[in-house]
Amino acid sequence: MIEVIKHGIILEKSTDGFENEGVLNPAAIDHDGTIYLFYRAVSKGNHSTIGLCTLTDPLVVDDRKDEPVIFPQNDYECQGVEDPRIVKIEDKFYLSYTAYDGVNALGAIACSYDLETWHKKGIVVPQITYDEFRHFAESKGHINEKYLRYNIQKSTHDKPDKTILLWDKNVILFPRKINGKFYFLHRIKPDIQIACVDNLEDLNAEFWQKYFLRFNESIVISPKYKHEVSYIGGGCPPIETKEGWLVIYHGVYDTVKGYIYTACAALLDLENPSKLIARLPYPLFKPEHTWEVRGEVNNVCFPTGAIFREGQLYIYYGAADERIGCASINMSDLIIELLQNKESNE
Repeated sequence: MIEVIKHGIILEKSTDGFENEGVLNPAAIDHDGTIYLFYRAVSKGNHSTIGLCTLTDPLVVDDRKDEPVIFPQNDYECQGVEDPRIVKIEDKFYLSYTAYDGVNALGAIACSYDLETWHKKGIVVPQITYDEFRHFAESKGHINEKYLRYNIQKSTHDKPDKTILLWDKNVILFPRKINGKFYFLHRIKPDIQIACVDNLEDLNAEFWQKYFLRFNESIVISPKYKHEVSYIGGGCPPIETKEGWLVIYHGVYDTVKGYIYTACAALLDLENPSKLIARLPYPLFKPEHTWEVRGEVNNVCFPTGAIFREGQLYIYYGAADERIGCASINMSDLIIELLQNKESNE
């Protein structure tokens, strides 16, 4: 098994009003020698914004903003902007996040050229009901019964004017175009799906209708092992290696004490990232320490950001939905271990 070093808590909640309930699930990018962590900051009432801290050493916070840098500005995100991920493609930064309006949780994107001024492009995932999704997805055959179990939302909410939509979260862009196209992962439970477009503006209703007509072709990783048997979802943005795209994702399994969230690893083909090459048959790491086991949500290690320095992969993750931890792994050792666990179709 691969050796993982847990370095402990990197960031905890503060007395500032926008983050006095928790800090978690950070996006991470290493730019011009500075590591930027854009993290989910939670205030009372479960209202989320995006905070920012910077590091020069992967384990030491140098500076921390005392107010959010990205916050709700539109109806579709009025309850919160959550769980960011970040990449740089060519000269532009893309920050994807979950927009939550109190009823629906949907993937959205904001862009920047300087990591300071952000332009929101809006929701990029389908805005359809579960019945509409099922109508399209089952048009060419059966889909996993877990799509029924996990995605039908009960209509018991205090906003009767809101239509209940299919939740589509964990939108994660690849950090470069592949064959001239934007590729991204997203998640409709229980699997991780992949999509590609020439331009992000092409992610309209017509695109998604055609996409769902061939929905089974879009599934890139499905639950397979015990530690991910309930469902899986995207984690950190894919990292390009000679052997493939390294994907750190999260796996979830149910116990008598509730769900347990673990960090997992897989490799996708460089030129055809819809092809799964290899995956670890065990969790990369899981909740063990008190600060990972107990918190706003117990038993959670939720990886969302990673940077690579001097042969080491540093993974930043939400711990028990209340604080941010960091774990490191030797990158070469991880790739070797993954290649010893290739998928059978290889």
